[in-house]
Amino acid sequence: MNVVDSSAWLEYLANGPNADFFASPIEHEEELVVPTLCLYEVFKRILQQRSEDEALQAIALMQQGTVVELNTSIAVSAAKISLDLKLPTADSVIFSTALAYGATFWTQDGDFEKLGGVKYRAHSSKKR
Repeated sequence: MNVVDSSAWLEYLANGPNADFFASPIEHEEELVVPTLCLYEVFKRILQQRSEDEALQAIALMQQGTVVELNTSIAVSAAKISLDLKLPTADSVIFSTALAYGATFWTQDGDFEKLGGVKYRAHSSKKR
């Protein structure tokens, strides 16, 4: 199973420099878990930068995976992870969803670089 972070979705959808790195988990929708918070973040960003039609197309693609709503178990786990790792709410919820499903977490967020179960690729603007 795989959970793709919002920034990685946006990279893939924009065909950015790291798009190929995230293509495999995204394109294998039978193994893809999509937290509803990712739907929110991706829709909002595309709506800000492009159009509602493009934002809806992105959401339709994301919904080919298994969409997972925030539940009590994930919320409690996210709160603990947020405090332990000093992560923002959204990051901890998305990461907790990956943990709940035993999924690999795919991201460009450096906060996760050294954690187990994470496939990390530095965002192109942050490469050294």
